[in-house]
Amino acid sequence: MIVDSHAHYDDDQFDQDRAEVLKGIRQQGVVRVVNPSSNLESAYKCLALAKDYDFIYSAVGIHPHDASQFSQEALAILRDMALTPKVVAIGEVGLDYHYDLSPRPAQKECLAAHIHLAKELKLPLILHDRESHQDVMDILRVEKADTVGGVFHCFTGSVEMAREVLQMGFYIGLGGATTFKNARKPAEVAKYVPDDRLLIETDSPYMAPVPHRGKRNDSGYLTFIIEKIAAIREIDPGLLTHQTAMNADRLFGLGLACKEDGL
Repeated sequence: MIVDSHAHYDDDQFDQDRAEVLKGIRQQGVVRVVNPSSNLESAYKCLALAKDYDFIYSAVGIHPHDASQFSQEALAILRDMALTPKVVAIGEVGLDYHYDLSPRPAQKECLAAHIHLAKELKLPLILHDRESHQDVMDILRVEKADTVGGVFHCFTGSVEMAREVLQMGFYIGLGGATTFKNARKPAEVAKYVPDDRLLIETDSPYMAPVPHRGKRNDSGYLTFIIEKIAAIREIDPGLLTHQTAMNADRLFGLGLACKEDGL
């Protein structure tokens, strides 16, 4: 019962074989996928995927790369989208100082507005944080994002930062980077995070794990991530799979607890 807590099947890299890929990951034991958007166009595609596939759930938001597209009109549209069945979070939102594809002030304004929306609708946040740790944490504190929580997807911070993130009520998502050579910080964090606060993800089609690094990623590769993290934590991969699935269900409300109980 594998849950991919973060993938982008609306991405155009899947345009030629999306249905085939999604059928394949189901056959490999993936029972739920959370698919966040990156902008308004992406959000419409995410809603369509969630409607067409019973195991896909969506999140709506504007990625920091596209923060220059943010406006109050766009936020109003996202708010309406967020009321749609199977929208389980606000995201992917945050700050990205690696590429700086949108001006930093626009990224900060966009993030703060999405936190307000998440608090209004009582939905968790899916956060993107790349080379922007201090500013992300400062904005979360000021906006009191701990009242809704969420997940730091593809977490790249230190154990010290992870400790503060956990204290604020957030989950930590780990993916392909934990399998990379010399991935010291992800390995340390993978060992540190409590059993009930860890999520696993692919970030498909990006961040494919070793031995498929550099290829198009999909949720079928989660087994490599599970095996690596389980080895780091010195637990059975099956136990990790179950723990992370239940964590995703607790955060996003994916209906797995009922499924597990046979209801």
